[in-house]
Formats: sequence, structure tokens, C-alpha cells
Amino acid sequence: MSQVTVAARPPEPDFEAITDEELIVYREAENGWRASGAARAILGEPDPGAAIEWREVALPGRDLPVRVYRPAPADGDEAAAQTDLPLVVHVHGGGFVGTAAQCDWTSSRLAARLPALVVSVEHRLVAPDSPLANAADDGWDALQHVLRHVEQWGVDPARIAVFGESFGGLISALTAVRARDAGLELRAQVLVNPVVDVTDTMDGYPSVAEYAYSPTRAMPLLRLLRRLAVPPGTESRAFSPLYADDLSGLAPALVVVPTQDAVADHGRRYAERLREAGTPVRLSEYPGARHAFLTLPGVEPQAEAAQAEIIAFLGAALAK
Repeated sequence: MSQVTVAARPPEPDFEAITDEELIVYREAENGWRASGAARAILGEPDPGAAIEWREVALPGRDLPVRVYRPAPADGDEAAAQTDLPLVVHVHGGGFVGTAAQCDWTSSRLAARLPALVVSVEHRLVAPDSPLANAADDGWDALQHVLRHVEQWGVDPARIAVFGESFGGLISALTAVRARDAGLELRAQVLVNPVVDVTDTMDGYPSVAEYAYSPTRAMPLLRLLRRLAVPPGTESRAFSPLYADDLSGLAPALVVVPTQDAVADHGRRYAERLREAGTPVRLSEYPGARHAFLTLPGVEPQAEAAQAEIIAFLGAALAK
């Protein structure tokens, strides 16, 4: 995969009336814009201290694209590339539209400044033929793949963290639970404006009522996400970390919540549940910030502070 240049961002459709075919057309155009240089005034410039490339990992039944960030070798000397790096598996926001490239600003800074190897998963987006279960498997399987090939990737298998935003926060939270159940010790999990409830209570929180249609039209997005992510017959609680039977013994968590966000209470309630289960958790709220603010440094002034907090948290968690 490679970046493409597009003339303009497509207009946002009416998500309450969009057809499946219209969604696919919009997704392709929007993701093309997000991966282009034209988007960087909003999404931010990558850190020049990181080398970035697309790779594919061979997983059961599929090849999965991942966007890889590592500290750039000094003076371009590839032979001097760092090895034995901590690993951060990142999952971008956006369930039915989104791409790892939209997070270049944050992921490249993590790679350069921790330093670390950041593997950002280009998971299968939810669609009528691709439920949430596929995206969840992509996050988990990508992590397992890298750990099976640590020498090839140049990572330290004892220093691993997961990090996700919005829908990616959901995937990362599910991955943290799967890691504990598999006996894999993660050092940390970072969940930024996470969605952690895809049951029929998904939109029943005070923050959803307050910010359903302002500053963005969140309610139609949540309803479409739920319809695509958990089709009839799916046990939605199994994909809702908020309702997990046991949240003890998980990796220490940083939960970042922008307050002007329909899913702000998802993050708050999940932090409460982690704390009640005895899992170390820090809840950090950013007053006045909107959903996906970390991905929008060109227009969201608090993105810089949130990024600095995340780097400090991961730096402490992933230290030797």
C-alpha cells in the first residue's frame, strides 16, 4: 500500500440513510484522502525521526497490511537500525471507515521518541460481510505474528503494549483481555476515546445524550457502527469489554477521555470497572476536546498534551 494524492475530501454522507454500496464508495474516497499529503494540515506531519513503511503479514486465511514505524537510522545507515525495541501494537480509530495512515502523527512520534517499533494494524473494516469479530481477530493475530518472529521485527517480547483510539480502543481492550487469557504479559494498554460497549446499551449514556448531534453527528455513526459490527445472532456482550466477566490481572491502563464526546462515558465507566477489578488504571480527561482529537492535531490544541502524556506513560511502562 502507498499514499495517494487526492484533490479534495469527499463530503460526509447522511449516515442515517446511507446504503451499503454508498458506504463502500465513501470509504474508499475518504481513506484515500486521509492517506494523502492533502490531509496533513489536519492530521499532522509525521515525525522525521521515524521511518515509515507498509508491510503485509501472513495470517491464517489472509494477508493483513500493517503500517510500521521505527526509529530512523542515524544518517540513513540501515545497518545501524535499532533492534530489541519495545513493541507497541496500535489500532486506528474508525470502524467502517479509517486507515492506519491517519495516525502517522502519533505513531511516528511514539517510534521516534520512546523509541519503539510501532505496528499499526490496517484491520478489516466492519461491513455487511465483515463483522466486528474480524477486526478483533486482526488486532490479536497481528500481535501474535510479530511475537512469533521477534528477531525479524527487532522487538523485545518482554516489552509490549497495545494502543487504540475509538473503535481501535475497543480492539485494543479486547486484545488486552485475550493476552491475559493466553498468558501473555503486556506492559500497558492505552485507550483513547474508546468505544467499549456494542450492546443495545451502547447509546444509553449521559454523554451520548449530551453530544449526540454536537459538536459532531455522533448518534448516526454509533447506530451504523452497531448495525454493522454486531449483526443479528451475534453475542454483543462478548465484544463489549465493559461487560467482561473478569477485568482483573490486565495490563495497567491509561484511559484518555475528551469531554465533548458522545462516548466519553464509555471510557469513564471502563476505567471504573478496571479499578474495581484491581487493574491499575489512570483516567485522564481533556476538557473541551472532541472525539478523535488525538488524530486531529491541526485543529485540536489539546492533541499535543495528550500525546505527551501517552509517550510518558508508555515510556515508563516499557522501560527495561
